[in-house]
Amino acid sequence: MSSFSPFSKEELLPQAEMLEIKKQKGELFIGLPKETHFEEKRVCLTPDAVAALTAHGHRIVVETGAGEGSNYSDKEYSDAGAKVSYDLKEAFACNIVLKVEPPSLKEIELIKPQSILISALQLKTQNKKYFEALAKKRITAVAFDYIKDEHGVYPVVKSLSEIAGTASVLIASELMTTVHKGNGLLLGNIGGVPPTDVVILGAGTVGEFAAKSAIGLGARVKVFDNSITKLRKLQHCLNSPIYTSTVQPKTLAKALRRCDVAIGAIRGKNRSPIIVTEGMVEQMKEGSIIVDVCIDRGGCFETSKVTTHSKPTFGAHGVIHYCVPNIPARYARTASFSISNIFTPYLLDIAEEGGFENAARFDKSLRNGMYFYHGILTNKTVGEWFDLPFRDINLLIL
Repeated sequence: MSSFSPFSKEELLPQAEMLEIKKQKGELFIGLPKETHFEEKRVCLTPDAVAALTAHGHRIVVETGAGEGSNYSDKEYSDAGAKVSYDLKEAFACNIVLKVEPPSLKEIELIKPQSILISALQLKTQNKKYFEALAKKRITAVAFDYIKDEHGVYPVVKSLSEIAGTASVLIASELMTTVHKGNGLLLGNIGGVPPTDVVILGAGTVGEFAAKSAIGLGARVKVFDNSITKLRKLQHCLNSPIYTSTVQPKTLAKALRRCDVAIGAIRGKNRSPIIVTEGMVEQMKEGSIIVDVCIDRGGCFETSKVTTHSKPTFGAHGVIHYCVPNIPARYARTASFSISNIFTPYLLDIAEEGGFENAARFDKSLRNGMYFYHGILTNKTVGEWFDLPFRDINLLIL
């Protein structure tokens, strides 16, 4: 009588021991070209970040002058272990290209096929040709403004929003001076002098940091947002019982008539909603200031129109408007430091995991930021916006 065995004869024989294969660390070859976009002065990696990467054996090529806008010299990059190149093509010939602004069509021509591009995407400013050019070169592209971490936070967007929020109050403070033909008020609270009034539209990150800065200077702050949850969270963050309200036209119009500064920071899904009508702006004080932080999405004041860092303001109905789309670029060194702090751990992790593909397989935040994988569009939003075919990244990276 033969006894039944769940194992085959081969399985019962001694087996060779399978040892764990150690992950092969990858060497990164990173290019840092100089930004050519109008008034863009930021850089993706600071010399300190370059030193940290080269200490791990990675090679970095920095185009000469790449850090000048942020007050980082070629010598600082060279001392940190990078190769400073006078040839534009050399920085774009690296396996990984790091940029703040998305590359132009001419710059995409310089990128090697099958390379990895990490930059902003800025969907609203793009066209179909940009995506076709990336597809032709079979590039893997990551948009840092789409990278979302395990807490549901967009780290780069949040960091730049913090800068924009703080900066909006500092800019308003400067524009209020008589030198800039403002109403001559000091944004703050001096003994025996009524404090200045600041109205903030939006209780997100920009609104929060604008409120913190304004309160820190001693201003009276009123925040409007249609999300009660955001308003509650803001009050909790500020540890201060400030005036908060949902957006109701009569209440908002009354607050705007009395305020010295109005900051727009309400973002919509595609376009910022127009919260403040031209009629409301007409009723505002002569010499008061509007800083429309969300002008890159159309702005939330009806009178807003895009301005530049070189000509940042214009007047409408006696109110000074500041509508520069890229406020963090005004503080290029701080913004560069912030972006660099977020990029460096990602780059070290890519190397640690043995390359970009392995890192993306295990790091969901990298997959969230990816919109091209070897020339295949993987972002649904981009696909629908430009009527392009797209694939789910999770089906491509197994």
